[in-house]
Amino acid sequence: MIGFFVASNPKRMNAGSLKKLITETPIVPNMLFVLLFIILFSPHINAKTDKQNNPAEQLQTKAIEIKKLSAGLYLHKSYKRVEPYGLVSSNGLVVIEKQKAFIIDTPWTLSDTKKLVSWITNQQYELVGSLSTHSHEDRTAGIEYLNGISIPTYAHKLTNDLLKQNTNPIAQNEFNSPHLKLLNNTVDAFYPGAGHTLDNIVVWLPKHNVLYGGCLVRSIQSKNLGYTGEAMISRWAASIDNILNEFTSIQTVIPGHGAIGDKNLLTHTKKLAKHVNND
Repeated sequence: MIGFFVASNPKRMNAGSLKKLITETPIVPNMLFVLLFIILFSPHINAKTDKQNNPAEQLQTKAIEIKKLSAGLYLHKSYKRVEPYGLVSSNGLVVIEKQKAFIIDTPWTLSDTKKLVSWITNQQYELVGSLSTHSHEDRTAGIEYLNGISIPTYAHKLTNDLLKQNTNPIAQNEFNSPHLKLLNNTVDAFYPGAGHTLDNIVVWLPKHNVLYGGCLVRSIQSKNLGYTGEAMISRWAASIDNILNEFTSIQTVIPGHGAIGDKNLLTHTKKLAKHVNND
């Protein structure tokens, strides 16, 4: 009865009624103390326990990761929670040529972009530019910061147009041709056509025989095309063919999300696009 009274009438319990309850109710004092402690503090205990047992609460963020792939080529991986997918990783690159560094796709957040720039500086490299492969936040979140510290930023004209439409900061430099070569021709940006988005580009790194596919290319583990809210699925497979025809010596393919692979990622993505398009 004590537990029911306290739980049902928490606002009526004043000093007088509590004293009366203690003096008139035949109950062991220690038991009463324990009961009152549970009533008063269990909400806080439960909240803490729920948070500890909830992986979503524990994994709101994850530190940026930077991994050396080969001499002069680093993978940066940043994270963000995206519903309903949960914590999602995003790939980008840092290309080094004669102590000069070039970022391909900024990290997913301003904070991680700052950390990546600090890492580049600490490695004694000179950051000379950044290229974003389409307009989504996982490719462009750091543009405003890089512009602010006078680092040249690059994007396709279609990407800048979309950024403007959404009132987001734009790249300082844009191109509207099939190719843009940067960093002494070691970075070759190529527009193969629409797919994941209207503006998606890929980047060929001839010194490494690496194709950075961005979000146009899906990882081999992917069972679908991912986010297609702005996709042009009917053109996706043809854009993959354009990549295969343009670059014939691809050995490594890096998708925008997920594990690195080989040319099979291109044919896998093409199959996924054809399957959706035929449904």
